[in-house]
Amino acid sequence: MAKILIVEDEKILREILMDYFLNDGYEVMEASDGKTGLDLYQQHEVDLIILDIMLPEMDGWSVCRRIRKTSDVPIIMLTARVDEDDTLLGFELGADDYVTKPYSPAVLLARAKRLLDSRARTNKTINTNDSFIINGINVHFPSRSITVDGERVSLTHTEFEILAYLMQNQGIVISREQLIMKIWGYAYAGDDRTLNTHIRNLRTKLGNKARHITTVVRTGYKFVDSL
Repeated sequence: MAKILIVEDEKILREILMDYFLNDGYEVMEASDGKTGLDLYQQHEVDLIILDIMLPEMDGWSVCRRIRKTSDVPIIMLTARVDEDDTLLGFELGADDYVTKPYSPAVLLARAKRLLDSRARTNKTINTNDSFIINGINVHFPSRSITVDGERVSLTHTEFEILAYLMQNQGIVISREQLIMKIWGYAYAGDDRTLNTHIRNLRTKLGNKARHITTVVRTGYKFVDSL
């Protein structure tokens, strides 16, 4: 069963979340500050991180930034702040999902399950091949790695899922709603800017290969083999 790291300084909230995940069969580790949370992540293999933003010792943004230097482990950020720019900053730093307090622990558990299930399905590979290449972009499922013209590109979990899905459906227009359901798998509460941010980050990392991800106005996106 997957191992969850919960980094939350409010003891009651942390204990409630722990109970939900433990009762659902997950292994859980906890931390009440950012530094301890980062230390636990570095010392143990974890499958998903639930990370509060306003933490003592080291805030959630700093923890997320440090983790993203070496890993694409799914990260759900928690916050009591409602500033839209703060939410977008979290995504730009590499968060996969964002939940605003107060929230339902059951809904958070469902979101975590979706991210874990999505990662597991991708790792199984849709066909018998472990990887596929289109125009120098190589998607390798077992390692969840991307190379562009032989150079490794570090993507977050969500960025990997978006790119793999678009490439697997090469030449087909994928609506924004399809992408949201594929990646997040629920009635997403975010706005268009959230998906835009993930796409923008992905394009930045792909460099000149980003031209293969085209925007279909008022519809969605399409991965094209040649332009």
